[in-house]
Amino acid sequence: MERRALANAVETKGRTLYGYAARFDAPTQLDGFSERIRPGAFTRTLASKDAPNVRAIYEHDGRALLGRAGSGSLRLHEDDQGLAFELDLPDTQLGRDVATLVKRGDVHGCSFGFIAQGESWEGETRVLEDVDLLEVTITATPAYDTTSVQVRGKQPRGIRLARLYLEACR
Repeated sequence: MERRALANAVETKGRTLYGYAARFDAPTQLDGFSERIRPGAFTRTLASKDAPNVRAIYEHDGRALLGRAGSGSLRLHEDDQGLAFELDLPDTQLGRDVATLVKRGDVHGCSFGFIAQGESWEGETRVLEDVDLLEVTITATPAYDTTSVQVRGKQPRGIRLARLYLEACR
């Protein structure tokens, strides 16, 4: 499984984390090459029987479960900007801690774990065209700096996604 980190939006019980786990066509530099995510890269996974298994976790730690698509606590969809998410944080110590860290700005990114099913190369740039999405992670060290994360106290009408461009911790 490969992992890529990005900035996102967050909230706890009564508050929801929201933002983007991935942004389309926003290149990032990795070890020796750059990478872009093509629009539609998550479409197949989100429509598949495996979609309920996508988890939200903290810092890529499978023991730090924050939510799951199958329970409804994690909601994912693609829009014209990328892979958007909303996550209802659990009323647990971890959920409260994550909400506090996001509010303070200590944690401002997201990541996603995936297995590439379709990719191409454009020179030194890897283009992800189709991936099996396995996880969305809230993280302090995103690889992609165009993601966003915020805490929201009230549920807005419809799905309103914040857009923040923050520098990633490197």
